[in-house]
Amino acid sequence: MIVTDVSPFKGSMMCVELSGGGLAQEMKIYIHSEIIRKYNVAKGMELSEEEADRLIYENDLRRARERALYLMESRDHSYRELFDKLEKNYSEDICFEVCNRLAEIGVINDRRYAEKLCRQLFEVKKLGRYRVRQEMRLKGLGSEIIEEAMENFSEEDEPFERLEELVEQKYERYLTDRKGVEKVKNALARKGYSFGEIKEVLDLYDLDFDD
Repeated sequence: MIVTDVSPFKGSMMCVELSGGGLAQEMKIYIHSEIIRKYNVAKGMELSEEEADRLIYENDLRRARERALYLMESRDHSYRELFDKLEKNYSEDICFEVCNRLAEIGVINDRRYAEKLCRQLFEVKKLGRYRVRQEMRLKGLGSEIIEEAMENFSEEDEPFERLEELVEQKYERYLTDRKGVEKVKNALARKGYSFGEIKEVLDLYDLDFDD
């Protein structure tokens, strides 16, 4: 294939026009200017299909890396979660290369993320242990890392006080009749609290209603 033209496209992107080889007509590929400079791509240059594929691969790799860093700047992600997001637009090989490199330099750190997420789910969202475990799995964290984070947090956790505060702030106003009590119990169960935990906290209230 022959490079018939190299021209600016948008921003730092360049349009590379190719013809010949197995192409029935001219083909355009859009490559970042740094990659153009790296391989000295210029008009009149001859490229093999493998070389053209390499340009495209490196360009996709660059875009995937930029996307990954953008996502990690917005909030922390697990390896699996970030991989899944990248895979919507990039090949599996590129996703592995990007995620492996970010893990290697510490940008992705599942243990750090698990500790932070665990604390947020317990302290901010005030979820029970079952729901916390479920939410952490949905973020792509492995069982061993989840249990390690939860065990570390449990050393300082006061689940009764957390649930008592949650009921007081959000649900106490519904504890006026049997129907309201059932609604509160169901809501707390959905938040991941056990029947025993819910009963222990609700026993603090006078729930003996007249029929």
